[in-house]
Amino acid sequence: MSYSTLAKDIIRLVGGEENILSLVHCATRLRFKLKDDSKADKTALESIDGILSVVNSGGQFQVVVGSHVADIYKEIVKLTNVTTNSDFIEKEKVTVTSRIFEIISGSFTPLLGALAGAGMLKALLAIFTMTGVMSQKSGTYFVLSAAGNAVFYFLPIFLGITIATKLGANPYVGGTIGAALLEPNFTQLLTAKQTHSFLGIPLVLMDYSSTVFPIFIAVSIYALLEKYLKKVIQKDIQMFLVPMISLVIIVPLTVLAFGPFGVYVGNAIASFITFLSAKSGLLTGAVIGTAWTFLTIFGLHWGIVPIVLENLAANGDPLIPMAAAAPFAQMGIALAIFLKARDNKLKALSGSTLLPGLLAGVTEPIIYGLLTRYKKTILFVAIAGAVGGAINGFLGVKLMSFAFPSMLSIPAFSPMSLYIIGIAVAFVLAAFLTILLGFEEKKVVQVEEDEQTSIDKHEKSNGKRLSIFSPVSGNVQPLSTVNDRVFASEAMGKGIAIEPSSGQVFSPVNGIVSTLFPSGHAIGIVSDEGTELLIHIGINTVQLNGKFFFPKIKQGDRVAKGDLLIEFDLENIKNEGYQTTTIVVVTNTDQYLDIIGTNKPSVMVNDELLTILY
Repeated sequence: MSYSTLAKDIIRLVGGEENILSLVHCATRLRFKLKDDSKADKTALESIDGILSVVNSGGQFQVVVGSHVADIYKEIVKLTNVTTNSDFIEKEKVTVTSRIFEIISGSFTPLLGALAGAGMLKALLAIFTMTGVMSQKSGTYFVLSAAGNAVFYFLPIFLGITIATKLGANPYVGGTIGAALLEPNFTQLLTAKQTHSFLGIPLVLMDYSSTVFPIFIAVSIYALLEKYLKKVIQKDIQMFLVPMISLVIIVPLTVLAFGPFGVYVGNAIASFITFLSAKSGLLTGAVIGTAWTFLTIFGLHWGIVPIVLENLAANGDPLIPMAAAAPFAQMGIALAIFLKARDNKLKALSGSTLLPGLLAGVTEPIIYGLLTRYKKTILFVAIAGAVGGAINGFLGVKLMSFAFPSMLSIPAFSPMSLYIIGIAVAFVLAAFLTILLGFEEKKVVQVEEDEQTSIDKHEKSNGKRLSIFSPVSGNVQPLSTVNDRVFASEAMGKGIAIEPSSGQVFSPVNGIVSTLFPSGHAIGIVSDEGTELLIHIGINTVQLNGKFFFPKIKQGDRVAKGDLLIEFDLENIKNEGYQTTTIVVVTNTDQYLDIIGTNKPSVMVNDELLTILY
């Protein structure tokens, strides 16, 4: 079910928009204030897929939807004119750089399948023509070549749609801006001998097919313009007037300024990379081959895609051949672990992550399933990636059509034989280092005697386990005793509760702060092993609106076990009439076999709290 459909059902079943006085949301639930609670159909709401529970408590009608609460909240806000309180809304503080990479990633992600598929088709055509199976003058070749080239030639149109979608603007107007740059009457001006102008301003004519930067600039400006126009234009005439004015303003500006500027930027970047490669392909390749794995871990590798596409539109891209050493080094690690592992589950895991890498160039399962688990191997990948990248950089290998580095995409690189040398060295070197030096095993922490029987049985069957440590000191109580039905029913996941004895919360794992709510009462952390934790301080303390809570970190921060996350005023929270029971739950419980809480009556910070079996 889509968020929009779910939002519509929720609005209807709480009694319609006219029954809603206000709406806020916290970590897991939509909190309605209704005119008449009896008009809300609690039973029907709980029967809907996507709603975990419904709670009527503290003057609020709470619809629990879990981690997607912010998305559903946004849809309800779009569909209604209900009063909201921005203090409760999850606000993500990101830097300008992070926002740029997020837009680039979100714009290219929907197109990756088409880009990769078309790139592979072009690689196959190269094989067919090289081996004499198909003639470049045959009708079959022209048809298949059109299929392979189309997404690249019309890239400004596709990107216009996806960028506008990412920025919340009309995607079809965004696509139209891209199409205007490829419209036949406009492109014919390129072949004309005389100069042309727009309202007396000389036109700088360029070929915008396969370009990236001009459409990014144009649609970003369009998104801002559309928001402004919707504020000043009467709603009844927005449907035609906003797109018309946007096209009249943005298309000429793109042709006069944004387009040439974007092309110059792309060409400058491509020239700089070519300059570096010419000066020292060895050093450039070593740096890129080393850095690529880390760029991928942090999602920054998407920022390279526009540069790659600009290079391809020119005369081939040298970046991807250098970077390709890293994924092949990762595949070498996976093969080595597969060969060396004694644990059947680990052998199966490494084998299953190796195949997508070899066949499709998808190595994220290797990165997050093996490298982040056995961190010693990251050094091996860095070394092998540097050596392989340096070889490809020194030999001047280029990518001739867009493709992810894999065994099947080898024909997309030229010279093919030299490219094979670089990736083979990276693959073999990483595998050799892993086999020779081994890969680190996870540390196993001792647990209490009466928990040992269950865990011993699990480990005898080749199972693994993780330890989650206590974020606070205090008395332990089962989750089922918590005075909140959603947590008590384990709808949000398995876990444990602690009655804190002091007002400090420390990180129970090494990981990334995925969510920090403005009210400071709840924090989400994703551990390095992929465990998703929610630490929720108190019952209904979101209503304090941040009073008595003092976060010491921010969303997106990396934290180590034992780092101070939040301070809170324990006594004043109690004086306000709120329970301070602190809840620790694993929100991705369904990914594990079992989660066992400590049987100690009380814990100190960093004592083992939960044991996760998988």
